[in-house]
Amino acid sequence: MSSTTPEPTRTPEPAPAPEPLWTPAPGRVARARLTRFQEWAAGRHGAPAALPGDPRASYTALHTWSVRRPEAFWRAVTDWFDVRFTTPYEKVLADPAMPGARWFPGATVNYAEHALRPALDPARADHPALLHLDESHETGTVSWAELSRQVASLAAALRRLGVTPGDRVSGYLPNIPQAVVALLATAAVGGVWTSCAPDFGARSVLDRFQQVEPVVLVTVDGYRYGGKRHDRTGVVTELRAGLPSLRATVHVPLLGTPAPPDALAWDELTADDPAATYEQVPFDHPLWVLYSSGTTGLPKAIVHSQGGILLEHLKQTGLHLDLGPGDRFFWYTSTGWMMWNFLVSGLLAGATVVLYDGSPAHPDTAAQWRVVERTRTTVYGTSAAYVIACRKAGVHPGRDFDLSAVNCVATTGSPLPPDGFRWLHDEVKADLWIASVSGGTDVCSCFAGAVPTLPVHIGELQAPCLGTDLQAWDVHGRSVTDEVGELVVTNPMPSMPIGFWNDPGDDRYRESYFEMFPGVWRHGDWITVTSRGTIVIHGRSDSTLNRQGVRMGSADIYEVVERLPEIRESLVIGIEQPDGGYWMPLFVQLAPGAALDDALVDRIRAAIRAHLSPRHVPDDIIAVPGVPHTLTGKRIEVPVKRLLQGAPLDQTVNPGSVDDLEVLRFYERLAAQRAGSRP
Repeated sequence: MSSTTPEPTRTPEPAPAPEPLWTPAPGRVARARLTRFQEWAAGRHGAPAALPGDPRASYTALHTWSVRRPEAFWRAVTDWFDVRFTTPYEKVLADPAMPGARWFPGATVNYAEHALRPALDPARADHPALLHLDESHETGTVSWAELSRQVASLAAALRRLGVTPGDRVSGYLPNIPQAVVALLATAAVGGVWTSCAPDFGARSVLDRFQQVEPVVLVTVDGYRYGGKRHDRTGVVTELRAGLPSLRATVHVPLLGTPAPPDALAWDELTADDPAATYEQVPFDHPLWVLYSSGTTGLPKAIVHSQGGILLEHLKQTGLHLDLGPGDRFFWYTSTGWMMWNFLVSGLLAGATVVLYDGSPAHPDTAAQWRVVERTRTTVYGTSAAYVIACRKAGVHPGRDFDLSAVNCVATTGSPLPPDGFRWLHDEVKADLWIASVSGGTDVCSCFAGAVPTLPVHIGELQAPCLGTDLQAWDVHGRSVTDEVGELVVTNPMPSMPIGFWNDPGDDRYRESYFEMFPGVWRHGDWITVTSRGTIVIHGRSDSTLNRQGVRMGSADIYEVVERLPEIRESLVIGIEQPDGGYWMPLFVQLAPGAALDDALVDRIRAAIRAHLSPRHVPDDIIAVPGVPHTLTGKRIEVPVKRLLQGAPLDQTVNPGSVDDLEVLRFYERLAAQRAGSRP
């Protein structure tokens, strides 16, 4: 028997870093507010100095400092942005334990006062704070001085109505200046703001507002969308009847309807010119209540603090998005989505906020690009779904519109697939900062995304955000790199909820984020943190596809399948069978004129096999009339999974939380058919 000498073990060479799609020019890096902040914080707060010629190493060092020395970092943020604490804080972070971290005890502050500071500057008071337009694209302007005056007038009216700190003020409003005024006036008096978009039906709104018992309702009579008028006076009557806590209703006549006899007129409440007065409230005083999508049971009523949102949004807008005076900030959103609250916070950075009230695709798919052109937007935010819809519709924004003012397009709502990155680069302009960001309503901010000094790689978020110790953890709670893991945040963020409304003992709050890893925020997304410091989002971990022990996020499937022009949208579900098997159907909503024939089925299977994994080729591909979504546009996966497992619809989903209940009933009928066909 011959003997052989074993070959020495070879350490594989690390894969070469992929070429970036875009790299900021040195001058842009030097001008970035983030660069200036790092230089300043190095001299005053012990931050690491930037490394000349190496933006990635510079940012990595700054980020590491921000999560290892959170007190120094957040103190630097308050100083850099000149946050005005009426009474001083005793300590930056008195208790870092999650949940329940205690930030800036002793400090008092007001969010609205900071949002309106440019109105006090004679050189800026007459500049636009808000640009607003609807589907007619006629653009209106509200100056800083006028915005401040209206806020002061409405705040005085709220005080006359008996609104005191802690009282809730609700808005049933579209994305119009009156909504911004109402939010800021509520914050000015120390009230707690909450809002729903007027496309929400009465049951959906009451599921939210009844939890918080508002004392004032600010409401429109209707709205315009898709070229049509939508009267909501009947819904408003239902809301008023279902909210016995109301002391007053304020009527905003968007469609020109006279105010009901027992309602107050918006124009009268905002006509005065009193001196601005801002209630100074504790740092952790509630600012607003946002709502989770609430696909099962009532939506979670998530409470954020005045101080926490102020600091987090100053950081996000002023450092990560590089916003400042002279910028115009537009994000396509509605008042029922956290991105509207985030958009309003562009005022904190001194930017002009662009409000668009209308359909994203009226009169055609290019509608949002027309808004960008008309308003000379510099930072434009939209959804990944809109970018893909533009690509499929053959929109050519860079060719057909003057987008010379745009320097950043940001996307959120779902991961931006690689084809979306390429399309923006090719069809908008080559020198474009593409900022795919990821966060959540839960923190009303981003965990990872925009960094103006770093390159952009296709399919990847640029980096974790400052002050956010974002990691990927395996099931044993170990941090992993270049592997898929659970998105966790291991240190507190100021904008983490101060709690849920009506959640004694914070039981539901703990169950939502801290059950899997006690003391560590688990968000419910699968991510990969690469060895280069970038982030890849794979989709929700609670709807993970686990085939033969190999996990894959649903977003990976969607990215591949929806490249095919015949597929409008898709939904993939993985279901554990009672016999130990695993059924993985793929549901496809077809584009107009397409048919799910054998050839298309074969192409879908081949695409998944080639680009992802043979293990994740679906067992069945089924044409469906539609894909169900939450009211904020997120695909509903877990409730469909439960329906297919035999759960009744009324135990699976809150009917008021979905965009089209009839679509869900299709899946319920499909489940019944499958159950009836089993032996």
